[in-house]
Formats: sequence, C-alpha cells, structure tokens
Amino acid sequence: MDQVTPPTYTAFLNGQRLASGLLPEVAVAVLRAQLTQHDHPLVFSDATGQSADLDLRGGEQAVAARYAVAAAVSVSKGRGRPKLGVVAREVTLLPEHWDWLAAQPGGASVALRKLVHEARRKGGQQDLTRRARDRAYHAMSTLAGDLAGFEEASRALFAGDPERLAAQMAAWPEDVRTYVLQLAEPAAG
Repeated sequence: MDQVTPPTYTAFLNGQRLASGLLPEVAVAVLRAQLTQHDHPLVFSDATGQSADLDLRGGEQAVAARYAVAAAVSVSKGRGRPKLGVVAREVTLLPEHWDWLAAQPGGASVALRKLVHEARRKGGQQDLTRRARDRAYHAMSTLAGDLAGFEEASRALFAGDPERLAAQMAAWPEDVRTYVLQLAEPAAG
C-alpha cells in the first residue's frame, strides 16, 4: 500500500529562500524571521504554488505543535476503506449519468475508476505539464510580479519555452528563479 507523503512548503523573505520542508519546520522558521525582521515572509505550498497563511500565535512550541497536528490530520484517511487507500467523496452528476453508471458492470464506483484511469492514461503528461505551469505561475506572480521581465517570463512559461523563461528571469533573485523552475517541472508535483 502507498504511503501518503505530507505536503512540503517553502518560505521566502525578500527574495531569499528562508526555509523549505514540512509545515511545522517552515512555520517555526517564519516565526523566528518575523521576530527579527521588519518584513513578513511569504509561504508557498510546493504542491500548488499558492501562498499559505500561517497562524503564528503562541511561540515556537505552540506553532510547531499546531502544524504537526494539521499535517497528521491531512495525511490521515477519512471515510472509505483506508487500509486499501479508498477515500469517500461526493460526486454530483445528472440523473442520466447516474443511470448509465448504475448499468455498468461493477456499478458506479468501478465505472468511475475505469473512466479516471483511462483519462489519466490518455492525458497524463498534459495534465502534469498544466499543473506544473499553474503551480509555477502562482508562486511566480506573488514573488516576482513586480520584477523586470515578469510579463515575458509568464509568456515563456505558458508557451512551454524553458530557455526563454530562464532568460527572462536572469535578473531575478537566484532563489526565486530556482524555485519557479523547480515548480515548473512536471515531475515536481
């Protein structure tokens, strides 16, 4: 059975990578930086590239404990058949879709799993590439939206032109360039 890997995060302060890793460690590093700096660090989910707001009340131990519990809850399984990795969620379909699913061999769940497997097989690389591009753009727009070359770098990212992307980011802080390129890799997600 596959183990669920907890999500990782990366924090930046003034264009420099402050911390990267599991949320409890990143949150404590952000708290320490806020106590000594005038600027506020930015925290990003490495899985989505979106910024994350952290609750830093209560000191280092409280922050570490809060996010250790949050990470454990996000990794734990909910309803379904957890030992098999099955998770129950809601799906909303029209009545004719439910009728078609019910008539399939094995029922709705088996038919949906087959449809998902087939869609992933056919469009797997395209989906990975799209998610990587979106992930990189989320972080890039927050970290570098006001930097020189941002518009052209965005065009290069969406055009799938990594050489032009790297060239447009050449004047950006090294940690920002590295992180955007890391997120733009389809294998990174």
